[in-house]
Amino acid sequence: MKRVVKIVGSVAVTVAVVWAAAARAGAQQASVTAGQTGPDGKTYRVGGGTRDGVSAFPLVKYDQMKPLVPGQMDFKHFHTYEEASDILRMWTRQYPDLVDLYSVGRSLEGREIWQITITNKKTGRHTDKPAMFIEGGRHAGEISGIEATLYFANHLLTNYGKDAAVTKLVDTKTVYAKPHNNPDGASVYHYTAQGLRSTVRPYDSDNDGLTDEDSGEDLDGDGFVRQMRKYVGPGKGNANVDKADPKGRIMQNVPMGQGEYLMLGSEGVDNDGDGRVNEDGIGGLDLHRNYPENWRPMTEETSRGQTQGGAGEYPLSEPETMAVFSFLMRHPHIGVVQSLDTSVPMILRGPSTSKSEESVFPEDLVYLKKFDAEGIKITGYPWAGDTYWQYSNRGRGGAAPNPDAPGSPLFGHGPDFGYLYYGAIWYGNEIWDGGRLLEADANGDGQSTDLEKLMWLDKNLKDTSIYQMWTKTSHPTLGEVEVGGWNPKFWSQNPPPEMLEKWARNEALFNIYLAQQMAQVKIVSATTKPAADGATELTVVVTNEGGLPTALEIAKRVKIVQEDIVAIDHAATQTVSRAGAPSVGAGRGGAAPDPSARRRTAEGIGWLKPGETKTVSWVVRGAGPVTVTVGSTRGGVAIQTVEIK
Repeated sequence: MKRVVKIVGSVAVTVAVVWAAAARAGAQQASVTAGQTGPDGKTYRVGGGTRDGVSAFPLVKYDQMKPLVPGQMDFKHFHTYEEASDILRMWTRQYPDLVDLYSVGRSLEGREIWQITITNKKTGRHTDKPAMFIEGGRHAGEISGIEATLYFANHLLTNYGKDAAVTKLVDTKTVYAKPHNNPDGASVYHYTAQGLRSTVRPYDSDNDGLTDEDSGEDLDGDGFVRQMRKYVGPGKGNANVDKADPKGRIMQNVPMGQGEYLMLGSEGVDNDGDGRVNEDGIGGLDLHRNYPENWRPMTEETSRGQTQGGAGEYPLSEPETMAVFSFLMRHPHIGVVQSLDTSVPMILRGPSTSKSEESVFPEDLVYLKKFDAEGIKITGYPWAGDTYWQYSNRGRGGAAPNPDAPGSPLFGHGPDFGYLYYGAIWYGNEIWDGGRLLEADANGDGQSTDLEKLMWLDKNLKDTSIYQMWTKTSHPTLGEVEVGGWNPKFWSQNPPPEMLEKWARNEALFNIYLAQQMAQVKIVSATTKPAADGATELTVVVTNEGGLPTALEIAKRVKIVQEDIVAIDHAATQTVSRAGAPSVGAGRGGAAPDPSARRRTAEGIGWLKPGETKTVSWVVRGAGPVTVTVGSTRGGVAIQTVEIK
């Protein structure tokens, strides 16, 4: 639900971040140990330091978060929630005729979930135009989506009035943009060494009765939870240093007893003493499994049903997902949605529990496949298609999957809600290539070895944080260990800042293309000619000049849209009739009509396909102006005034 909190024009509002509840929880935890119950009846997490909101873990000042010039926008760094919020407020001041800023809800910890509307206010209300919704940052650590959302919005605003295509888009369409879907999780990721996918709602990931008690530790203090190894001597380990890399960075796995090192997994401590490390970090609920369409619980009683990890207690149990749902349902004119993740990369959509051909109307699938293909051209991503089958079976370098391969279902998934429930085009694109670095692929097999990547990085980037040399440090139970390997935040999950802008730009260009495809009703002509008895025949020709129909077939099925209408608003002193239909107007029971009153006659015309035209004619008696309106749930509104003589 859109909340009252709003910023318009040049008004700047400073919003205090709400930390009180989390701070109280952290204060209580200081006196609670593993398995104990706190004063409020909750079982508290342990390990990792005192947890009082974002300062629950040692704060890290990442170079990757620093703007090139403080106060100026650039895409050579990652934007925190606070910086992104400042940018949204800045846009309301710089572009008062194009931008409104408001909160659509509050996160679990109380942060405002800020969203902006972008459209030319002088060309009509935002709700009278076809609309696109785009968001990033749903998964806490997948912060590239935040950047792509900001880039998309910034591109529209800075190119308005300079680029004809962008100007037309902003004049005729509406864009709703939300950089931070999950500001709590993103803030933990931005400011601490912790990595997480979910919200910060405590969750017992390892079913031991404790919540969030075993998250990673940054033992060597470099700001990242990397990999650990321990030298145990020849013939005692399961890994050796790969001699192919003269710098000794790469490890080669071998059978146990044939190596000099033990590979110990991710950097950290077994906080709960169960023999596992980092198996119950912060949270565990997945906002992208919390939608109402085809939702499944995390556990069920028969052991024979379907379950879904991270699904939440019930559909829309999480305030962040409810904020999306409520806004979309109150804005049914949104026909295209993009909700961004990382890191495959892929032009990704539904369905998520079956192949496209089984659950998507053939007429709708034509558009999806067209957008898939165009998306690959624009972004350079190697894969495109549905979540259930094509995502599960994507081959190396974009190779076609085995047609007989089984799929893998996801339940409560956003793209399924978007298409099957909301009746819209819904993409959930995956940005960044997860450090696969295809630029370094020397033999063209669609993947790069660690050695190829490191050689490419040595030549092209000087960022030593991407791959850390193995560094000795002390472990509380294992003694001396070594920590090193790939950067989990700014390589494996997101690009390093030096490579960020290319990915954000390519994704933004695809989303501009999607926005341009939205249905758009238009009055082609409204002409008059004399009719019998001094009346006037008014003929209106309308069309859809967009690339999508005004309703997908699924939208008709679920009744999310009404049929398109052509209406004529006229004075009460005028009468309007269709062939075979009674006249409307001229008062009733002989009473003189109020000359200031207006009446409406409307005609349903079904739904317009791209390029289709339809004609509606009326016979009008009585001089004066009439207003012709074409209204479409997802095709917008077009209005023209015609003088009847």
